[in-house]
Amino acid sequence: MSRRSAGPRSAGRPAASGQPGAPGVPDLRLAGFLVGAWLAALAALHQSARDGLLTGGGALIVAGVAVLAGRIRRTAARREVEVAAGRRQPAAARGGAPGASRRAAGAPGRAALRWIGVALALGTGCGAVATAARVSVREAGPLVALIEAGEPVQVWSVVRDDPRALRATAGPPTYLVAVELERVRAVDGGEPIRLAARALVLGSDPGWRGLLPGQHVSATGRLMPPRPGDLRAAVVSVREPPRPIGEPSWAQRAAGVLRAGLQRACEPLPDDSGGLLPGLVVGDTSRLDPALEADFQATGMTHLNAVSGSNVAIILGVVLFLARRTGAGPVLCAVVCAVALAGFVILARPSPSVVRAAAMGAIGLLGLASGRSRAAVPALAAAASVLLLTDPELAADAGFALSVLATGGLLLLAPVWRDALRARGWPPGAAEALAVPAAAQVACGPVIAGLSGTISLVAVPANLVVVPAIVPATLCGVTAALLSPVWPAGAEFAAWLGHWPAEWLVLVARTGARVPAGALPWPDGVPGALLLAGLTVAALIAARRAIVRKLAAVVAACAVLGALPVRLLASGWPPPRWLVVTCSVGQGDAIVLPAGGGRAVVVDAGPEPDPVDRCLRRLGIRQVVLFAVSHYHADHVGGVDGLFRGRAVAAVIGPDWPEPEGGRGHVEAAAGRAGTPVRAVGPGWAYRVGGLRLEALGPLEPLRGTNSDPNNNSLVLRATIDGRTVLLPGDAETEEQSDLVERLGAAALRADVLKVAHHGSALQSPALLDAVDPAVALVSVGAGNDYGHPNPALMARLARDGARVMRTDVSGDLAVLRHGGGLAVTARGSGEG
Repeated sequence: MSRRSAGPRSAGRPAASGQPGAPGVPDLRLAGFLVGAWLAALAALHQSARDGLLTGGGALIVAGVAVLAGRIRRTAARREVEVAAGRRQPAAARGGAPGASRRAAGAPGRAALRWIGVALALGTGCGAVATAARVSVREAGPLVALIEAGEPVQVWSVVRDDPRALRATAGPPTYLVAVELERVRAVDGGEPIRLAARALVLGSDPGWRGLLPGQHVSATGRLMPPRPGDLRAAVVSVREPPRPIGEPSWAQRAAGVLRAGLQRACEPLPDDSGGLLPGLVVGDTSRLDPALEADFQATGMTHLNAVSGSNVAIILGVVLFLARRTGAGPVLCAVVCAVALAGFVILARPSPSVVRAAAMGAIGLLGLASGRSRAAVPALAAAASVLLLTDPELAADAGFALSVLATGGLLLLAPVWRDALRARGWPPGAAEALAVPAAAQVACGPVIAGLSGTISLVAVPANLVVVPAIVPATLCGVTAALLSPVWPAGAEFAAWLGHWPAEWLVLVARTGARVPAGALPWPDGVPGALLLAGLTVAALIAARRAIVRKLAAVVAACAVLGALPVRLLASGWPPPRWLVVTCSVGQGDAIVLPAGGGRAVVVDAGPEPDPVDRCLRRLGIRQVVLFAVSHYHADHVGGVDGLFRGRAVAAVIGPDWPEPEGGRGHVEAAAGRAGTPVRAVGPGWAYRVGGLRLEALGPLEPLRGTNSDPNNNSLVLRATIDGRTVLLPGDAETEEQSDLVERLGAAALRADVLKVAHHGSALQSPALLDAVDPAVALVSVGAGNDYGHPNPALMARLARDGARVMRTDVSGDLAVLRHGGGLAVTARGSGEG
């Protein structure tokens, strides 16, 4: 009896890892295909269509050969078993053949490895071929010829996403519009080229702002080549307004009405929660404060600013609950949820995260309609694979990667950790609440570290404490959007209810971003991501043993307890006793002088808002007691909005020179919104705060007809801090510099630190350099700029004269500090921003 019962069991092949039926092991059969398709698509984006096809074809041949070889081996093994069946009976009576037992034990593992290899090769082939097919459109000969010619063309296209205004420097904004090209024709005549290719429109006319997805338009502009690794066939620069052809679909018009209604309902709310709620509900971050967005990123909560699977789960969960309460069956529930899902995707726009979440929802609905149980991991792998083959450009989208990884962490890690916590006596709700954000953070950690160059220590607790606020905020926001066309007052009330949980999210993000040592530095880029991924996998494998878990906990606790006081007491940046910091803001200027207690004087604001805002945040500047503008060129005032983000600015000064008007108007507008006065000053003006004294040396009189009148009328400032002097000449060129030396004399210009004028251009007065005779020369310059800055001969002269020359394009933020009886220079790190 025992032999007969054992016989069928031994004849059946045990389930291998990754095969269905293995207890506690997820079904990973499609994971290999997904990984192969993802990597192949990412590589093929940077290859020609021909190379991509060759790579894909080779991978498909390898997969076919592997499948054929596997079948041959299985057939041979089956025949061997049949031939040896009679001879094995005596051996079985003696306990079996040892070699046969070992081969049988190892067969499932070898088979699993073979199928993983086949899946990888098949995914690689499909990913490379699908991407090559899309790249071939980008390489179409007639389109490439029009791009290279650079002549005006007329394009007919379909808008694919909401127009997005670039965060402007000076002047009117430029609108980025994703479109699908249908026809392109040279303006001077010829047959139009018919195609279906992605493109990006850079439109300078406000007429682009109000377009909706699905809108057919025509326009006249110039074609420019796309960036490498982009499936867009061209970039279209257009100065004229678009010419609409027909109207968008009724669904897109309705979605536009609802999105606009949600924004109107949020207008009476405070800026932070009022800008966050539309982003949380439908991914509309047009009103979101960039400073708050940076706080969400620093706290590991940036996924809340975009629509993700959690939004879909919340909406479908409510719809499913209501449908079941009415007695609807599985098929009707699936239909109702499908309609709700389609409507939500249209409302939120088909961004990568929305499309991924919708695909997962569609697979779940199929399972609901069929009544069969579904494996969550194959569903995720299938959804991601289909999306990658349909849109290979997603392979290079960090948001898509984070979305898939987070979902994978929730499916693979969260249940195991939840059950382990419950086995140790944790309440079910608490175990779920801790396991979910921890699993998502661990899964996404390598990508986040590679992108940001940091590892957040506050992400898990921050995401844990905001969980109760996400559902009510989302539901109230959706309710406000739905009510807005028919009952505006009700929509405003729903938005008001939703802003309270949104305020909690804001509080957690702002608090987490300001936790000392809340983020640890880590190598960025692909090496940093791979390093953390390897360490994470090793830790997850090793943690299966109790002794390893206990040892890791002790080591981690000792490391934190030992390192945290050091980071708290010596955070590294800003350095103690600093006198002046030159921010790395690219090709522009932003100089910070300390005024004590989180306050500073800032001279110029760089070309973009984000870099100067980040620099001031790193320095802990909460209040700008004085913002001084050297002159109104965009590379010095374009970032003024970043200066005002989340901090008070007491006063603004600048030169009494009207040009350029756009830059001056930009500064006055930013100051006007904050209620800050703007004053023109000149020689003789002085300002004192704490141990800092600032005085204006020039321009001594207006200079006209020079190489650049705005540059040569720069406000030249001299700062004195604890007996040390800093000369800040803006972009003053040879004419203004020579005038200063002739009329003020060398003694009035002597300084310990010189901010080299005009990013180190060659237009410098030797007499001024001799008069200043600096110990330290700071050059604020952008990497790879088109102006040839800084001038090599000037850099060599400063070094020969004994100055320590430091550049932001090489060393990042630069700080001059008191060291003993002299000065020292320290750099925060290479790179800009």
